[in-house]
Amino acid sequence: MTLQPGDPAPDFDLPSDGGGHVRLADFKGKRLVLYFYPKDDTSGCTSEAQAFTAAAADFKAAGAAVVGVSKDSVKSHDKFKAKYELNFPLGADTEGAAVEAYGVWVEKSMYGRKYMGIERATYLIDGAGRIAKVWRKVKVAGHAADVLKAVKEA
Repeated sequence: MTLQPGDPAPDFDLPSDGGGHVRLADFKGKRLVLYFYPKDDTSGCTSEAQAFTAAAADFKAAGAAVVGVSKDSVKSHDKFKAKYELNFPLGADTEGAAVEAYGVWVEKSMYGRKYMGIERATYLIDGAGRIAKVWRKVKVAGHAADVLKAVKEA
C-alpha cells in the first residue's frame, strides 16, 4: 500500500524523547512534516535531522511542525537529540506500527544482502489529517529545503 496525496494520514501515538508522546491528533488544524529515517546518529540521518533543525523557525513561520520517526528507542532518541541539539520531537516506533502504516518498512539490499528496514520518506500532512505531499526514497541533500518550499506553497 502506498499513501497518496488526498489519503487520510494513518493515526499514530508514539512515545517520544524526553518522556513525552507524539500523536497525529496533536496536530489537528496544523500542518505536520512527518519524516521517517532509518537510524539515530548515523551520517545520513544526522544530516537530515540537522537540516530540519536549522530550518525549524522557517517551518514554524510557515505554520508547520516537524516530527521525526524511527524504530530506535526513546533512550536512543534522547541521546541523539541532545548530541545534535535537535529542536523537534522524535517518535520511537519500536513496535513498527507507524512505519508499517505509512508503508516505509521495506525490503532493502546492501552488499547483496536483503533485509527489512525503513525507507527514508517524508509526508506533509494538512490540518485536516490528509496527506498533502509525499517524498519517497529521499536523498538527504536539499531535502529539508524542498519540504519547506512545499509547505510554503501549500
